[in-house]
Amino acid sequence: MSKKVVVLGSTGSVGTQSLAVCRSRGYRVSALTAFSNIKLLELQAREFLPQYVAIGDESLYKELKAALSGLNIRVGAGAEAVCEAAALCDSDITINSIVGIAGLRPTLAALEAGRRLALANKEALIAGGELVMKTAKDHCAQVLPIDSEHSAIWQCLEAGAGCRDEVRGVILTASGGPFFGWTGEQLADVTVEQALQHPNWSMGSKITIDCATMMNKGLEFIEAMWLFGLEPSQIEVVVHRQSVVHSAVDYVDGSVIAQLSVPDMRTAIQYAITYPNRLPLDTKRLSLTDYGSLTFEKPDLDTFTCLRVCMDAAQRGGLSPCIANGANEMAVTLFMRGWISFLQIGELVQSAVEHFKNGRKSATLSEIEAADREAREYVRQLVYSKANRKIRA
Repeated sequence: MSKKVVVLGSTGSVGTQSLAVCRSRGYRVSALTAFSNIKLLELQAREFLPQYVAIGDESLYKELKAALSGLNIRVGAGAEAVCEAAALCDSDITINSIVGIAGLRPTLAALEAGRRLALANKEALIAGGELVMKTAKDHCAQVLPIDSEHSAIWQCLEAGAGCRDEVRGVILTASGGPFFGWTGEQLADVTVEQALQHPNWSMGSKITIDCATMMNKGLEFIEAMWLFGLEPSQIEVVVHRQSVVHSAVDYVDGSVIAQLSVPDMRTAIQYAITYPNRLPLDTKRLSLTDYGSLTFEKPDLDTFTCLRVCMDAAQRGGLSPCIANGANEMAVTLFMRGWISFLQIGELVQSAVEHFKNGRKSATLSEIEAADREAREYVRQLVYSKANRKIRA
């Protein structure tokens, strides 16, 4: 059966791979959005001929409109246009691969419209997990994970086919990024170029930096809580360098069910689109004998402080995860601009979470967005106000 798909963030890594799945299966693309990459967005629009294309940067509207003139494609610009695309009625599923907190409003728009949502934008759940899941429930909408780890947990739960009371916990695997095993002294002089060299996955720059600091795994820790109704104590993070075991579910009888495949995001993307069916995919097949051995180790929470801070934020609850996410997004931006060192990313995130102690157990969209802005401004001021660019205790 043919599907009609909306792809938000279509010019990014997950977005382009989502379109590769649509291309291979002959699915129709109903809408595309990007923030500023007009050249690639135009090429995608000309290939898939969606009914609607939106650019997040409003200043680029006229350029995009001119680029797509002569085609029967409606063009929009700005945050509201992206939300309109997310909720497009002529679609079976919306894939949200927008990076950062910018993906929260489109997530809510898709769910409020009752769309099936394939979510790669983990920040929406980090910052507003309770609001997102309540919105999905209120509008009878599905949230299906695209992150390989959460897709793996989802698939393992489906394979278990039992009630959630039978689940003892989950094992969330992490590649460890490019600096696994490094000491704090070794990490002190890490460059942006080094941090962008992920050993197993090809991803966008922000998420790749997050993998290097292990912030990405911290965000996924919080994401897993909301997606699967887990307590922090039920989630174990394990470093698995080969990225073959994507995650596992531990059942009360001692059985552990894991999902394995070669590292290829298209596997999780296609399963979300075709669920509950599995269809052929032209990916490399897994050969365990080719790998020979698979390794599993505990993460170094003292060196990779971002993971520890996220786990702490999960325990605190309220807006603490939102603060951690906003602080990290600003810190990563400053690192990539050369304003701070690699290790200062974790220091800044920890400082922000400790500074904003908020025990509120639920929050509105406006409160979430306000907390995000406050965390970013706190980090920016903390860095810019010190001539030596260093954090003081």
